[in-house]
Amino acid sequence: MINPQWLKSFATLAKLRNFTRTAERLDLTQAAVSQHIRQLETIYGPLLIRRTRQIELTPAGIALLEYCEEVDRADKRLKLRLTEADIHCGELSLISPGSIGLSLYPLLLALQQENPRLAIRHRFAPDSEVLNAVLENRYELGLLTLKPDDPRLTASVFAEEALELVTPAGAQVHSWEDLASIGFIDHPDGQAMATRLLSRCFPGSPGVRAIPSHGFINQISLILEPVARGLGFTVLPQYARQAFARQEEIQVIDCQPQVVDTLWLIHRAEWPLSNRARYVIDSLQHTLYAR
Repeated sequence: MINPQWLKSFATLAKLRNFTRTAERLDLTQAAVSQHIRQLETIYGPLLIRRTRQIELTPAGIALLEYCEEVDRADKRLKLRLTEADIHCGELSLISPGSIGLSLYPLLLALQQENPRLAIRHRFAPDSEVLNAVLENRYELGLLTLKPDDPRLTASVFAEEALELVTPAGAQVHSWEDLASIGFIDHPDGQAMATRLLSRCFPGSPGVRAIPSHGFINQISLILEPVARGLGFTVLPQYARQAFARQEEIQVIDCQPQVVDTLWLIHRAEWPLSNRARYVIDSLQHTLYAR
């Protein structure tokens, strides 16, 4: 039987196409990764075409990668069958955007406290990273703001999330001029979100770029900090606003019509969700909708 570590090194290298990054991902030395590939090539012949800053798989390499993927899928199916009898035991891995993640992570910790043998692994990431992490089997579950069209994935509606116009508590907002006098707190998605919402709330307005910028922050958990201090307003998803600790220092301005996004739960289509994953997802949705 082929050494599983050799296969893991090869499969990782085939995806990353770089010996240094592969070694870092596997917590190995580059020399160890090279040795694993040489061992496989003594058995199967040339697997890689090595060029400067580029690695290409030979036909034998492509066949071996497909074999590695089949073994990985079989291993995951076996683990699911062995552990799904006890939904309160085992690992649950979830990767999600930061906004919904701010609301979900405390709920996941509460579930883990109720079920000490349940191990929760959660990562905040943008849509592109969520998609790749699930496709590469690094996370069982992912949440996306756009429904994917990849046939390797199954997508279902997880929740809906409205965009909100958030100002300092007590601010009077009756017109576009009122917003302009407050100023805008920007964030990585701020311009896009504000444009989508404000163009509906204030049709015919000159756009958020015409409003003075009073700051920028790229940490989603801190976006409302300058708003709470009276430094400006912002637009962000509802779950991010709900996760802010000092609700009394901010206020949500009613904007009609609303802009509501759908959050999609994704997992690999080759195998069904484990009972444990369904238990966690059902628990999360029940708590979110009860708010």
